[in-house]
Amino acid sequence: MTTTGKVIAWGVVAILIIWGISSMSGKKGVGGEASTIKIGVILPLTGDAAVYGEPGQNVIALAADEINQAGGVNSKPLQMIFEDGKCSGPSAASAAQKLVNADKVQVIIGGFCSSESLAAEPIATAARVLLFSPGSSSPDLTGKSQYFVRNYPSDSTQGKVLADVSYNDKGWKTVAFMQEQLDYPLGIYKAFDANFSAFGGKTLKEEFPSSTTDFRSSLTKLKAQNPDALFIDTQTPAVAMRILKQMTELKWKVPLLVSDAVTGDAKTVLDNKVALEDTLGAEFSTDPNNPTFKHLLDAYKAKYSADTPYQSYGQTEYDSVYILAEGIKAVGNNGQKLSKWIRTLKDWDGASGKVTIGSNGDVAGGHVPKVIKNGAVMLYTK
Repeated sequence: MTTTGKVIAWGVVAILIIWGISSMSGKKGVGGEASTIKIGVILPLTGDAAVYGEPGQNVIALAADEINQAGGVNSKPLQMIFEDGKCSGPSAASAAQKLVNADKVQVIIGGFCSSESLAAEPIATAARVLLFSPGSSSPDLTGKSQYFVRNYPSDSTQGKVLADVSYNDKGWKTVAFMQEQLDYPLGIYKAFDANFSAFGGKTLKEEFPSSTTDFRSSLTKLKAQNPDALFIDTQTPAVAMRILKQMTELKWKVPLLVSDAVTGDAKTVLDNKVALEDTLGAEFSTDPNNPTFKHLLDAYKAKYSADTPYQSYGQTEYDSVYILAEGIKAVGNNGQKLSKWIRTLKDWDGASGKVTIGSNGDVAGGHVPKVIKNGAVMLYTK
């Protein structure tokens, strides 16, 4: 090979090396500036809780696609990086570490489960990354960190609403709990117990780990104490239905309460309409007349050929992407600035209605009482 040929060959090699380094560093533009805006997402994508995570992933991807098709944010497309939190603290912590340290995100949507958010929060806070949850409702997350916010309400309102209806409307003096040992069910129990006890009521409780499949011993203990009602307090509808099935086998018929994990699953409610008739619950309501919410339902159906499941979560998941897009336009892709900006949000119009975020990171508003009638969830009235 001639000297000129060698120079050309080495030049080509150098160009390829530079191109490879640039590619591995994550889509850089002119001057090394990132050409996409990376947003991490932590959802339960496997296990029983995947019934929330999979549609959540669809909704978030739908919102990001709409924003990108409209030109992105500051002329850059959003790049959503999905990680499986498995509704588990350790898995969510690993996901957060990866998103913060490897992907270098400035904001994470999630977790969905409260256990995911509680585990991811210290990692996000240490890195000054905003953690924005559209689904975690544990009261323990209120005011947790300047880097944690949520647009789904705390379970303090879910427990309070159901305690009020139970004692003051139904006249129940004793309510038994079958409570799964996870942060979300525990938050509901604590809020219910505090309010119900303040009214003069009494709660009984049997706890169980998520791996439990045989609930008959616990149910038998509670049945023997003759409570006025039973609260099936689980993370997922699948676990609640296993308990309900074994109650039927034990021939225990008692008024029921369930968390929004059950009332939010239209298929579970319809498939078990006889067993769940007159069951009480509380939900963060949707407004079918809200044009943004209606658009979400129509767009989801068009894209995925299915109705939007868990619509009370879908509306907040959809809003979370649009809120972040607006925030990034306003203050840039910076976790510290976004955490301050988002606390100034007041009466922001979205699929979930007018959104206001307080200084403690919680969204204004809360749950309303619901009742299951003939396989459908409707507003509870006295």
